[in-house]
Amino acid sequence: MLLYSASVAALIEFYRLNDSVPPKFVRWSSYLLTLALFAAVYLRQILLVPFVITLLAFVPMAYYMISRPAPDPQGTCCIAGAVLGPIYVGIPLSMLLHIDRFYPRGNLWILYLLIVIFASDTGAFYFGKFLGRHKLHQRISPGKTWEGAIGGLLSSIFITFVFLKAVPINRVVSEMLMLAASLCIAGQIGDLAESMLKRNHGVKDTGHILPGHGGILDRIDGLLFSIPILYIYLSFSIS
Repeated sequence: MLLYSASVAALIEFYRLNDSVPPKFVRWSSYLLTLALFAAVYLRQILLVPFVITLLAFVPMAYYMISRPAPDPQGTCCIAGAVLGPIYVGIPLSMLLHIDRFYPRGNLWILYLLIVIFASDTGAFYFGKFLGRHKLHQRISPGKTWEGAIGGLLSSIFITFVFLKAVPINRVVSEMLMLAASLCIAGQIGDLAESMLKRNHGVKDTGHILPGHGGILDRIDGLLFSIPILYIYLSFSIS
């Protein structure tokens, strides 16, 4: 329920961010279909997941076809935004639920993911603050630097060593270090991607639900991109 609540909160922020806010029916259908997606995963009805994802696209298209039969180029933008939201937010978070429900010690892997992303964010902040000289992507996020990105990567690798010492999960060290690097890089790309969305619409934060930290989407942007990496890794490494 916590993951679904976070998903809905992030979806609300995403739709508000868009200049073409989808109609109430489309927004609520996205919330309900996202709930159906989480329910399918929770109940282990995985064969229903592709059907739900298909409905996430078909319902907005059907609604606009019926409610706005006249040519409306803006409607295409609304449909695209309505579909992108659940794919961007709901599917990765449902993967997190899948990891917890399906894989041995799934909660431990989720903890590892959170630790790596937190270490990456923290390392990137401090390395960038004290050593940052070269801009990572000036136009999208002027505050981020290559030094910060490398610092985040080193922090992720370091915390992985600590994790392996503290938690016996019987994994090859080199394999885990590659996973940590992949999660870190994906998380940093996710952070930049969300910065791009905010810059496109001229806003600093996606919301104010977390005082001093912005919205839910601001907090989980890197996590959304890194979850599929962990999901793929576990899918192929755990029988």
